[in-house]
Amino acid sequence: MSQFDVIAGPDSTPVYPMVRKIGPADLNNALAKGINDFLAMPSSHVFLGLIYPIAGLCLAGYALPLLFPLMAGFALVGPFAGIGLYEMSRRRELGLDTSWEHAFDVVRSHSILSILSLGLLLLVIFACWEFTAQSLYVALFGLQPESFTQIVTNVFDTPQGWKLIAYGTAIGFVFAVVALSISVVSFPLLLDRDGGVPMAVQTSIRAVLANPFIMALWGLIVASILSIGFLLLFVGLAIAVPVLAHSSWHLYRKVVEPAAPV
Repeated sequence: MSQFDVIAGPDSTPVYPMVRKIGPADLNNALAKGINDFLAMPSSHVFLGLIYPIAGLCLAGYALPLLFPLMAGFALVGPFAGIGLYEMSRRRELGLDTSWEHAFDVVRSHSILSILSLGLLLLVIFACWEFTAQSLYVALFGLQPESFTQIVTNVFDTPQGWKLIAYGTAIGFVFAVVALSISVVSFPLLLDRDGGVPMAVQTSIRAVLANPFIMALWGLIVASILSIGFLLLFVGLAIAVPVLAHSSWHLYRKVVEPAAPV
């Protein structure tokens, strides 16, 4: 039965939620509520928020040649990485205890298999992006970079480097659009109610199609805030990731109609 739930949810005929059209004011409000959640639950962020800069520094040390693609690709898996913080916003919304350990209550969620399945899909997209970025670099320069200095020199001081920037930006944009379209509200939706991965993904795509400008603006905001977090030697991620995760929960609330009372 659990395998079936991943595909269609606990109900064999899942109800597809209605999506709303929203405006810039709704986006501002979602961000304001996200910041408010961040300030209201500092104990959770001391523990959870530091996971991201520590992981980022470890990845940077282990895979320095792929540092730029890793930074760019972090946004692809961000919706999955923030799942525990969505839970904190959900609990605060319901007036429940928001101690940091409750972020792990997500493992007992009714839709945990669906959440993990969709998270795996994002990880596959992320892996494809990393492989594509690495292949593009090798195709243009013929070898793997040996140091961060060499990467910077190759990218900004050679004709091939400007081609890398142009091609990489175009290809990365495609990956970003795909990831945003299938995940912008999927994870909060699955945490809120379980209709299975297809229902969550379809609802997310419909939300993007109904609000193309706002979702593009949201993607730009996410990329900008994460970039600032990375530029601050990853430590900024301790603030950037929680704020974006909480804001994503409130964005979901604004875009997706609440479930009808039973």
